[in-house]
Amino acid sequence: MSPRCHPSLYWNTHSCPTPSGLSPEKTEPLTVPRGASPCHIPTSRLQGGWHLGPRSILVALHDDLKEMLDSNKDSLKLEAMKRIVAMIARGKNASDLFPAVVKNVACKNIEVKKLVYVYLVRYAEEQQDLALLSISTFQRGLKDPNQLIRASALRVLSSIRVPIIVPIMMLAIKEAASDMSPYVRKTAAHAIPKLYSLDSDQKDQLIEVIEKLLADKTTLVAGSVVMAFEEVCPERIDLIHKNYRKLCNLLIDVEEWGQVVIINMLTRYARTQFLSPNQNVKDTKDAKAEAASLAKRKPYVMDPDHRLLLRNTKPLLQSRNAAVVMAVAQLYFHLAPKAEVGVIAKALVRLLRSHSEVQYVVLQNVATMSIKRRGMFEPYLKSFYIRSTDPTQIKILKLEVLTNLANETNISTILREFQTYIRSMDKDFVAATIQAIGRCATNIGKVRDTCLNGLVQLLSNRDELVVAESVVVIKKLLQMQPAQHSEIIKHMAKLTDNIQVPMARASILWLIGEYCEHVPKIAPDVLRKMAKSFTNEEDIVKLQVINLAAKLYLTNSKQSKLLTQYVLNLAKYDQNYDIRDRARFIRQLIVPTEKSGALNKYAKKLFLAQKPAPILESSFKDRDHFQLGSLSHLLNAKAVGYQELPDWPDEAPDPSVRNVEVRGTPRREKRKEKVEKPFYSDSEGESGPTESADSGESHHGGASSRGHHGGVWGRGHHAGDIPLHWESGSSSSSGTSSSSSEEEDEEEEEEGSGEQSEEKEGEEEEEKRKKRKEKGGLRKASPGSCPLCSSRGLPRPLSPMGWAWWPMLSCGPWQLLSPAFGAVRTYELLHRMAGEGLSVEYCFSRRPFPGDPHMVAVQIQISNNTDAEVKSLRVSEPKLLAGMRIQEFPEIGNGSLAPGDTASVVMGIDFCDSTQAANFQLCTHTRHFYVSIQPPVGELMAPVFMSENEFRKEQGEFSQIHLCQAREERAGQGVRTSLRIQRCPGTELSGDGRGQD
Repeated sequence: MSPRCHPSLYWNTHSCPTPSGLSPEKTEPLTVPRGASPCHIPTSRLQGGWHLGPRSILVALHDDLKEMLDSNKDSLKLEAMKRIVAMIARGKNASDLFPAVVKNVACKNIEVKKLVYVYLVRYAEEQQDLALLSISTFQRGLKDPNQLIRASALRVLSSIRVPIIVPIMMLAIKEAASDMSPYVRKTAAHAIPKLYSLDSDQKDQLIEVIEKLLADKTTLVAGSVVMAFEEVCPERIDLIHKNYRKLCNLLIDVEEWGQVVIINMLTRYARTQFLSPNQNVKDTKDAKAEAASLAKRKPYVMDPDHRLLLRNTKPLLQSRNAAVVMAVAQLYFHLAPKAEVGVIAKALVRLLRSHSEVQYVVLQNVATMSIKRRGMFEPYLKSFYIRSTDPTQIKILKLEVLTNLANETNISTILREFQTYIRSMDKDFVAATIQAIGRCATNIGKVRDTCLNGLVQLLSNRDELVVAESVVVIKKLLQMQPAQHSEIIKHMAKLTDNIQVPMARASILWLIGEYCEHVPKIAPDVLRKMAKSFTNEEDIVKLQVINLAAKLYLTNSKQSKLLTQYVLNLAKYDQNYDIRDRARFIRQLIVPTEKSGALNKYAKKLFLAQKPAPILESSFKDRDHFQLGSLSHLLNAKAVGYQELPDWPDEAPDPSVRNVEVRGTPRREKRKEKVEKPFYSDSEGESGPTESADSGESHHGGASSRGHHGGVWGRGHHAGDIPLHWESGSSSSSGTSSSSSEEEDEEEEEEGSGEQSEEKEGEEEEEKRKKRKEKGGLRKASPGSCPLCSSRGLPRPLSPMGWAWWPMLSCGPWQLLSPAFGAVRTYELLHRMAGEGLSVEYCFSRRPFPGDPHMVAVQIQISNNTDAEVKSLRVSEPKLLAGMRIQEFPEIGNGSLAPGDTASVVMGIDFCDSTQAANFQLCTHTRHFYVSIQPPVGELMAPVFMSENEFRKEQGEFSQIHLCQAREERAGQGVRTSLRIQRCPGTELSGDGRGQD
């Protein structure tokens, strides 16, 4: 007995009556499907030893699952759902379990509920009526505390494709788009295309949701919302302007399939917003002429946003996902300057070691690229050599690439490789190789005779298909120089008795007829042989026999007149109407009669006119008008949903549409004018923590004495040296909408009281401060004063990303520490390839910039890797946000940088309390390069020391704050706990502020 059979599962037709619905069969064991034990089949179904058919087994197993789903035990329900989901994963049909499963959607067990939602997503569209009965449960699931349940409920709701619930779906999507969980917001983005396909009239409302989600700064949401944008409103390019830089910066951290969608979208966006980097570049073989044209041409200056896209996508060429690499490759091919496209070659060659399906797609794109950018893949020629284990389609595509890469330098190597391929057992591959040899002979004149001789040798090959393909290719090559190869034509004429492939026979007959004057003795004899076998030939051969007869009649009518009439009579009664029609047409044209018209005089010119030689071109030549990597490019036909790649604009659109305003800056400047009173009052100055400040100075005297005076990192000055004004309202931009409205109301009250005396103003401020301390938290605080700032003078952050850069911080009661250095990190400002030999790196020196303590000192190292002298290095045309400033670096030495030399200069940048990049041009005497410097958050911070008591006191005045804590080991100083404080409403401050020195 089979081990999969249950010993008691037999049906004895002699002892039991046949149950209803079952027909008696032979006694056979009941086999239980893999993964299900016999105990799962209810014994009530097996009484009397019935034999159950496959349908009955399925019903029995499903009945068991239904009983488990109806159980009161969550463990049984969980086990049943796991088995059901496993069935779905194996492709089994579990739709009849829908009523039993949907009842458990309200189960309190989270694990069961998750699996129920997985099942419902699969079958909700098929069982719409039953799914609608649980619509209220799905709506309750949207309010569930668990983010996975909320997302699953929305996913099920969007899977019920019934128009009547469109308003419910729209409301659910809008609520989910504002959810605190990025996973739920991602699910909302996935639901948008589903709703749009169900009801396209909701497009306007969905665009509003898409616009909101595009502003989301979470990497989890970015890819999904861009996909929704592509499905719903790809024409609304204005939605991308403000989010362009954010998407470029987030791209490296987005999940892989989101990266593919974003890159493809940004490719089309860039084609509409930037100028072509190759618009002035012309393909020229003369290097001197090209150099002269470069000197005359106006230098192209790439838009910094264009450069940002190229710079941020380049690291993705190392992605493990082939689709991401292919997306970046097509972006560089369509957008990058010609000199920079070569970086994608190595990444694409790496993909050729992947699965055959990946190789097929990659080789399709490489074949297209290699037509226009041949030099890009020439260093990797051997990577396209064919292996015996490659599938036929991969072999043919590699042949295509090798043929495209062939030139006078490597043709000998490629032809030797082709000779090996001809010995292959794969006939289709051999035929493609012969065609490739013909293309090489056509494109490279110096090897034409060599290729032709090699193809003639193949005419004696044992394989008829090889001979036939060789004949076809030789025919095309002979059309270029027929007079020099009459011997080859004679040799091919002798093959008519042996070759049976119709295309090859037709090619030989065409050659003999076309050049019958070169073989006057052989051509009539060939016609005689073909007239004998005319009725047995294929249609394509018959047509060429008729053509041969007509041409011989016109050139040698004495020998071929009777043969021609015989062939035309045979064709007159042929079964194929094309052949009958051709015979009637030619008879009237070449045989003069009384009814013959004027065409009879021109018959010789019509038939024996010189015909142009065929051009052997790649089948991928015209595919570049499709976007690389797309399905349309793969099929060479426009697929459904394909979006055309836009042409480059003649004039660059306004780049300012991508500028994002720094929130809070205008209000800060406005308030700065109003506040004239120093931040520290007399009473506060007297009650300051002088003891802790003094002790801090004495303890860290050595470190502070090494600091630089006048800068952020210098030792603190006396409070009277610099008048300190608090810039109220500077942090209002990072609060919530509710808190900002309350701050505006209180701000109006403060403005109204500004006309009163300073004493009354101070009393009101003191009362407000006390009230806020009683309420606690930043949510009710006024932008004009802050508990932390009013008591200690520590400025608040001007943006959620980090602390501002305040030189006046040294005036407070706390001591500034000297900057700490680990490994100094350098950043690349200009790559030597993009800079045409000029490479620039920079680092933040963490020292005060001379003359302006508001500026960050940036040390720049410039290297000249060219053979020529670089002159007039300077900074030009800075594009800065409001409030930002740049102090250019001084002239280098004698104004020039010799070949191989490196110079180091320092420039100052006031980032205006922002992490936005400072964009400017780095100019030489011949070129202009757009570059940008973006400061890390840490370079905009100043280290401050405070005692534990001071920290505790300041900590108590914050109730909603975000805490980041790290421990750092320092030699000889024990352990210090460092804190980074950043406003984040809704989070309670926790953690230990104690530190050891």
